[in-house]
Amino acid sequence: MEGLKVIVMLWVCMGGISTSAHDSSLEFVAAVYEHAVIGAADRKTVLTKQQALKIVMTNMDIYELQIQRAKEHNTSIIVFPEYGLTGFGYTRDSFKPFLEDIPDPMKTNLTACNDPTTNLTTPIIYRLSCLARDNSIYIVANMGDIKVCHKDPHCPKDGRYQYNTNVVFNDMGTLVARYHKQHPFLNEMKVVDRPRVPEFITFITPFGKFGTMICFDVLFHDPAIPLVTEYNVDHIVFPTAWFDVLPLFSAIGFHGSWARGMEVNFLGANTHIPLYSNTGSGIYSPNGVKSYYRSMSSNGSLLIGVLSKNPRKTRRSEIPMISSEKIQAKIDEDAFYSNLFGDLFLFKELKNSEDSLSVCYNESEICCSLDYKMSAKRDDELFALGVFDGLHTLEGKYYLRICTLIKCQTLDRTSCGQQAFNSSTIFDSFTLKSQLNVKYAFPQVVGDGVTLLPGEWYHDMPVTKLISRKRLSHGLLTAAIFGRVYEYDEEQKNHATCGLCMSSGLMYVMTLIAWSIY
Repeated sequence: MEGLKVIVMLWVCMGGISTSAHDSSLEFVAAVYEHAVIGAADRKTVLTKQQALKIVMTNMDIYELQIQRAKEHNTSIIVFPEYGLTGFGYTRDSFKPFLEDIPDPMKTNLTACNDPTTNLTTPIIYRLSCLARDNSIYIVANMGDIKVCHKDPHCPKDGRYQYNTNVVFNDMGTLVARYHKQHPFLNEMKVVDRPRVPEFITFITPFGKFGTMICFDVLFHDPAIPLVTEYNVDHIVFPTAWFDVLPLFSAIGFHGSWARGMEVNFLGANTHIPLYSNTGSGIYSPNGVKSYYRSMSSNGSLLIGVLSKNPRKTRRSEIPMISSEKIQAKIDEDAFYSNLFGDLFLFKELKNSEDSLSVCYNESEICCSLDYKMSAKRDDELFALGVFDGLHTLEGKYYLRICTLIKCQTLDRTSCGQQAFNSSTIFDSFTLKSQLNVKYAFPQVVGDGVTLLPGEWYHDMPVTKLISRKRLSHGLLTAAIFGRVYEYDEEQKNHATCGLCMSSGLMYVMTLIAWSIY
């Protein structure tokens, strides 16, 4: 796993420009912190309130240091990860001591730090408020909310709602936003509740309008898409505990692709738990990545980046669904199916150092084409062009249409779609074209060692093509156009797994076992 040991820090404009030199009328400085979380030693044991609070405050001490570091760069807003104050993997009862009753900012103007009595009832809220006020910075943090609900007909049997919650404090310490996660992930549904009605939470700052969501939410329509298309936010703050799953679901690859596809700035703060492949944070814009970090070392990292206050050239709702030029693919006996994260993609092997090829899914009009030139065709690496059109069901249910160029794990075709972390094949050029017939598509390119290749590729808008600008500086792992067809999604009542799809991917079984602690 040597290729996993990579630390990347990409500073503003890739030229080492100081964050103090930015134009404050057009730009602002943002920070995210990937945090090596400290949690309870035994997540099943129910702690006392004081024991739980001690764990939270230990993490908060680290937050405070990162806030102070961020302010040295004139940072206006900082984002911390999902479960960053507590860790995850608790039971419903063992998570309860970590929770506080978070008031609704729409109904109260709470600046907890101005009222010391709140330190007795909601010490977590109190300290976050003071950190924001005392450092004159917006803080986005994730914590647990509890609501007693005995008279509610939908109330859980234990008489309380528990929510995975984002809170936002302005630079005066006032609570300005509270968001409850809409899509709990796998076993998380046993610990926290899902709001009956999706929440679309925004907040206004001197440097733009923000929306917020949490982790798994980004894969679904609500609240993610309306935040951009209806509420017209320019920036997304995104606490997450994201598990890297290559080739299409690395944190830095997917979150950066969402920023590009939706034309917004995206501040993604991940937990840092390499044992469970929790890593990958970044500050992304529609034009690419400003700063990012991915490492399998034991340390987290503070990222700083300068962002435009107005990143979008057009309102996303005004962009029509446009199909790319017609792609036709003849029936090819050499095409083959292989499992990519529980889905059977149809692939064609890249047999030559330079070629043009295309593939359509099950004789449908969902097609992909590729023109490429490698610096050299290596005998020890296999690449394939793949297409998929269908309902994904492995760890959730959502409808995908995808075109991808991937490096296979081994020379065996059945390994195409399995996780690969290293690539030595350099592409002199490539053009990946999609015919997906989707309104929402997200472009990504990931290189050797799970790195991003800023400035080396571009896409059209709406996204139908990925095109290299020059000879790539790293071996290629993935180039993909990730399409979503939200109207074909099934209601997210159960996140079932697809056992039939798992037969050729033992690694996915292991991934699900790791996720079971979530």
